[in-house]
Amino acid sequence: MRIYTKAGDDGTTGLFLGGRVSKADVLVDACGDVDEAVAVLGTARALCADERLAAILFDRQRELFVVAADLATNPAHRDRRTPGVSQVTREMVDGLESLIDTLVAERPLRPVFIVPGSTQVSAAVDHARTVIRRAERHVVQAAEAGHEVSPLALEYLNRVSDLVFVVARHAAGEVEEPPSHD
Repeated sequence: MRIYTKAGDDGTTGLFLGGRVSKADVLVDACGDVDEAVAVLGTARALCADERLAAILFDRQRELFVVAADLATNPAHRDRRTPGVSQVTREMVDGLESLIDTLVAERPLRPVFIVPGSTQVSAAVDHARTVIRRAERHVVQAAEAGHEVSPLALEYLNRVSDLVFVVARHAAGEVEEPPSHD
């Protein structure tokens, strides 16, 4: 099986369920950001010795595939999306909120700015958070440019960045700042 199709040689990319769009389209930027976030979360997961946090990261990677499919669906066929597979659901967003609440109860957040880099895992998770925030901005731009964007996909991205922030704090452990060199 060949990996190359040559279909994108004209500067377009395929949408889920048919159709093509320019690779320079802001919707493609959003999908690329989601793809990048999945990869960065994979880096964090590969570094993570904590099985619980690794499972949380893996589950987010899988859910971000759903977000990407939702965003990349041909507008004429959005009615053919499958909830939880190619369509973001309310349950996905609610699940994030529940997990955030659980993790914050276990490790209350400190009211200070955190400089990323306490651990390799927390740094990679913080990197993923910034990519997710960029994806969120591109989704807003895509909606403003006239693309049909699921409000739940946008809400999911907003909430998953909050969760990833909390996961980074867990991954950082008790020591979140390096000692001062004064």
